[in-house]
Amino acid sequence: QVQLVESGGGLVQAGGSLRLSCAASGRTFSSYAMGWFRQAPGKEREFVASILWSGGSTNYTDSVKGRFTISRDNAKNTVYLQMNSLQPEDTAVYYCAASTWHSGPYSRSYEYDYWGQGTQVTVSS
Repeated sequence: QVQLVESGGGLVQAGGSLRLSCAASGRTFSSYAMGWFRQAPGKEREFVASILWSGGSTNYTDSVKGRFTISRDNAKNTVYLQMNSLQPEDTAVYYCAASTWHSGPYSRSYEYDYWGQGTQVTVSS
């Protein structure tokens, strides 16, 4: 069993930055692929970014490429999402997720077994 707790959300002006953190319980954190998803009001949950076990392979949705960076620290059981140049359309609840699947692409919700409770990110114009 894995528990995920996100933090770091908040209110920021357009062009600003935030760093989200996701702390995971469990001794096998390093064996999971990790992902970030987001859900805006009235919209479906969408993939944002993923990172493999070793941290050497990452994937991003097109709308955040060049602005967001996913990383992980297996020693701290934590995955991060650095978000720069934030825009109002980035406003959403951001969720951290862990996958026990052995192959990806880890961009679909059903590939993930564990989810955090979410953290709100609001970008004002």
